[in-house]
Amino acid sequence: MKTVTDIIEAARKAGRKRVAVAAAHEESALEAVIDAAAHGLIEPILVGDAAEIRRMAAGMKADISAWRIIDEKDYAKSAAQAVALVRSGEADMLMKGVLDTSILLKAALNKEAGLNAGRLTSHVAVMEVPTYHKLLVVTDAAINIAPDLPGKLDIIANAVAVAKAIGVDNPKVALLAAVEKVNWDKMPCTADAAVITQMNRRGQIKGCVIDGPLALDNAISAESARIKKIVSEVAGDADVLVAPDIEAGNILYKCLLDLGQAKGAGIVVGAAKPIVLTSRADSAETKLASIALAALAS
Repeated sequence: MKTVTDIIEAARKAGRKRVAVAAAHEESALEAVIDAAAHGLIEPILVGDAAEIRRMAAGMKADISAWRIIDEKDYAKSAAQAVALVRSGEADMLMKGVLDTSILLKAALNKEAGLNAGRLTSHVAVMEVPTYHKLLVVTDAAINIAPDLPGKLDIIANAVAVAKAIGVDNPKVALLAAVEKVNWDKMPCTADAAVITQMNRRGQIKGCVIDGPLALDNAISAESARIKKIVSEVAGDADVLVAPDIEAGNILYKCLLDLGQAKGAGIVVGAAKPIVLTSRADSAETKLASIALAALAS
């Protein structure tokens, strides 16, 4: 797959997935669900204020009479019910409505009744960047603030799984930093990157090729890597960019979208099933692509 449109089309060809939407009485989320259903991507199950959901849908001139709607106005209870639908197999993935992300994730990651899969969840974005020659996977822009080395291993595993879902058989993973040299005292993320790279070379991390630390220019520009004499299978051709912390990841993700004119899709991965966390500020295309990406990852 080379474009966000390819992701949407692949999800459509794969057939409709069932999505449970928690606190679905929110116009932005409901619009996204209606759009995704119209594109043949999903069969929605809406959990939330039923009267408000129907009122909003009527205002959008959308016929949702055939959809399953579960009336539950309380945010925490609606999250729990949506998670239960996914846990029981009645739905294939989870989506956020009007409730706070923290409420949804608390229900989703509950050890007894949630979708906890035994590893960290992380935000994984797939970006179509006009200045890059293929789709880029960017992580983690939204969930883990300052992951330690074991946490980064989970974040990498989540990103690699998404890369494989969009057709990259052996993803090239760049562990980003400001420099290529290890500086444990001042930049501990460089030491983490070096250790993880060595683990990959020794076969402890499989299914991908990892290199780091790499500055962003060397991760995505073969010319930069050549000038700096960096010999690496990943440099200049990365499929996955792993940020050292949430600030770097969030800035990179938003810079690509808002300054780099990229198209994107973002989901939360690492639970038993993917989670869609669309924002009201997201474009309609981003919301549709995020649902499509979750459908493929499910």
